Amino acid sequence: MRNLGRRPARQHGRGAPLWLYLTALVLIPVLGVVVLTAVIARSRTAEAAGAARAEEAVRAVAQLDAARSSVEHEIVPVLSLAVIEDPSAAVSLGIPSFLLAGQRDSAVAAAQEARETTDRALAAVPSSSDGAAAARHAADRLTGLRARTESGAFRIEDVYVDYLEVSSALLTAQRRAAAAASSEEVPATTLRATRDVEIVAQLAQAASRQMPLFLAGHFDAGELSAGSRLAGQNAWLAYTDARRQMDDLSQESLRTAWLQLRTDPVTTRLDRLLSDQFESGQARLPLTQLVSTLLLGNERDARLADLVVRAVDSAQALAAADRDLANGRLTTTLQLGLGLLLVALLGALFLGRSVSRSLGLLAGQATQISEGSLVEVQVAGPREVRTVSGALGSAVASLRRIQDQAQAVARGDLANTVLDQPLPGPLGEVVHASVREIVSSVRAREELQYALAHQATHDPLTELPNRAQALTLVTAALHRAQRSGEMTGLLFVDLDGFKAVNDSHGHACGDDVLREVARRMAAVVRPGDVVCRLGGDEFVVLVERVRAERDLQELGERLIAAVSEPITAAGHPDLLLAEADTAAYRAKRRGRGRTEMFDETLRLQLSERAELEAAITAGLENGEMELRYQPVVDVGRSRVIGYEALIRWNRPGHGMVPPDEFIPVAEGSRLICDLDRWVLHQATAQLAAWRAAEPPAPGEAEPTMAVNISGRHLADRRVVQDVADALAASGLPAALLIVEITETVLVSDPVAITHLEALREMGVAIAIDDFGTGYTSIGQLRNMPVDTLKIDRSFIASTEPGHRELVALIIRAAHTFGLTVVAEGVEEPAQLDRLRADACDQAQGYLLYRPMPAADAGALLRTAVPTG
Repeated sequence: MRNLGRRPARQHGRGAPLWLYLTALVLIPVLGVVVLTAVIARSRTAEAAGAARAEEAVRAVAQLDAARSSVEHEIVPVLSLAVIEDPSAAVSLGIPSFLLAGQRDSAVAAAQEARETTDRALAAVPSSSDGAAAARHAADRLTGLRARTESGAFRIEDVYVDYLEVSSALLTAQRRAAAAASSEEVPATTLRATRDVEIVAQLAQAASRQMPLFLAGHFDAGELSAGSRLAGQNAWLAYTDARRQMDDLSQESLRTAWLQLRTDPVTTRLDRLLSDQFESGQARLPLTQLVSTLLLGNERDARLADLVVRAVDSAQALAAADRDLANGRLTTTLQLGLGLLLVALLGALFLGRSVSRSLGLLAGQATQISEGSLVEVQVAGPREVRTVSGALGSAVASLRRIQDQAQAVARGDLANTVLDQPLPGPLGEVVHASVREIVSSVRAREELQYALAHQATHDPLTELPNRAQALTLVTAALHRAQRSGEMTGLLFVDLDGFKAVNDSHGHACGDDVLREVARRMAAVVRPGDVVCRLGGDEFVVLVERVRAERDLQELGERLIAAVSEPITAAGHPDLLLAEADTAAYRAKRRGRGRTEMFDETLRLQLSERAELEAAITAGLENGEMELRYQPVVDVGRSRVIGYEALIRWNRPGHGMVPPDEFIPVAEGSRLICDLDRWVLHQATAQLAAWRAAEPPAPGEAEPTMAVNISGRHLADRRVVQDVADALAASGLPAALLIVEITETVLVSDPVAITHLEALREMGVAIAIDDFGTGYTSIGQLRNMPVDTLKIDRSFIASTEPGHRELVALIIRAAHTFGLTVVAEGVEEPAQLDRLRADACDQAQGYLLYRPMPAADAGALLRTAVPTG
């Protein structure tokens, strides 16, 4: 009984697999594809072979035509040589014997050249072509003919007939080749082009036979002459018939070329002459006219040969294209057939394998699941197999979701979305509730740890990385740059006047400013760049992958522009902290270890400074600022040669405010830059107006305008553009503007020196104001971008002999370096006399003129200067 129970299982196991049946069903259409591909490929092969044979036949037509034409052109020089050698022939033509003797060498050379041309044409016929036998036969016949003509034992009639027989044999081979080309199964266009070759070749052959017959007809050689005249008439009829057939050419280019050749003067003249000879039977031509006719015939035959070559080239190109197209179709057919065959075979294998594999895979997966392994159930195969696989996969998915949630909690992956997915069934609800409680507790702990780590590495006010984190980021960036070879940049940003914000508006307002500055800087930098706050009003920007230093410069300029925009603080001033900070600042200024109270005096100072800054800003906007112009006098000529522009403030309710009261306040902020720009535009515009109202005389020096530029403005990146804008707006030449600076700017700020050099390149002159009160030595002037020294008034007014000698020394040293010297504060005649004696160039002061309005200052141009 056990043996009987096992036998059915063994018999079932030995059954043929399902994929084998499916493959057998697919093989039938595959065989059909193979047979169809073979039939189409055979047809394509025949097309390619026919096109190749047609191309070869056309090439043979061209080669045989060239050989035939060469043979016929060899007749003329041979007959000419016969005339020269035969005195009776010369007498019949009326040619003097002495004239023929002089032409023998030329005739021999022409005959030799014609023979060489014929040999080359015959040798060009390939041995594999259909015309090879005719070419070899022609070569053999020509060898015997040439031997007979060179021996002198020949009759002209026999030689002439033999040459024509060789030509006729080649013509017959040529026609066979043309017929072979036309018999191939080629497209209609190629067939018509082959027919064109036959038509053009027939015309060329008929034309080339005319001239030998024409020449033979002029001999008094009995039967030869009579036969040649009769043959010439027949040749003329063949030629005219070939010309009519030229109208049947299928190619436009050939018809156009034939029209040009037919209407050419050479062809028309020759055709008219031959028509008269062959049709009308006119008398023999004189020698000179006979020679010219032969030359015309050679030229016409050469052009017809070119036309044959053109027709052959066109037919060969079409045949070659047909061959390439047929080969391409054959290749495509084979590729397509092979592709279909491979696709069919692969499809059969895939279909059979996929069905059997899907059933076997499903059985194996069911076994693994029953053993506790949650394998992935693949849904594939026919619809019934997919239905069973889908049901089994849904059951596994529920079990796997429970497994995934447990694993996510175990490894701490609390952000995994699987933890938020509900579990089916009562057991799933209990498990999911437990998972949610665990996740909530762990997330709360992680959030607390993240907050503590963020506070340790970020600034609590601006949320930017702090100093410690900045050092870490910079170190990591430098390591990356060292490995990659790229540049890393670090921009240090310090806010100008930030202390004044805290002092005037309180620390709460200062905090608002810092937060807004941080926001603006983060918006300007590139993605990947990092803005950090070091502390106070100091920030750094870490820039990686820097291509050039210019990129960092441009980023710095964009940061300055963004931060420089006005900021409106949202909070109320923290007055108590601001006042305490101001008292501490006064204690620092008065010494160490001191205490100070914030009293009404400090409160009044803060209030007055803030009020004065606001008033200066309003004064610029409302036109309260004015300029006074103090003339500069040429000491030697006692004439006004320039002005210094001095700003004045006519403040409403206060009257004229002295410059020493508002200029220091402006220099403590960026207001000084705004004042400088205003003075530049006003002063240059005023001098330009004076020049326009009273143009200078030719050759006379023009007055200059000196404008003071603060050190803060000179160090600003926009100062060069500010000066250029003022000159452009006024139209004043740059050489008439003098920019005055203090000595300390030259010593303390390298950037300012760079800007001064740029201004000098524009043509603007540079003057050092109050020279002698700073730390600049005379020897340093040689390498500084300076044109003028203005000696401080304290040296001019001093009565000490040492100061007087120092003034003279400064003047001499400045002249040695090519500098102009201006003495400031001249208030006494004796001072002016000493300056004149020391050869000082220019002077200004109350002795000469006080600062005055524009109307009064402009009237002084080119007038004498009072010296008393």
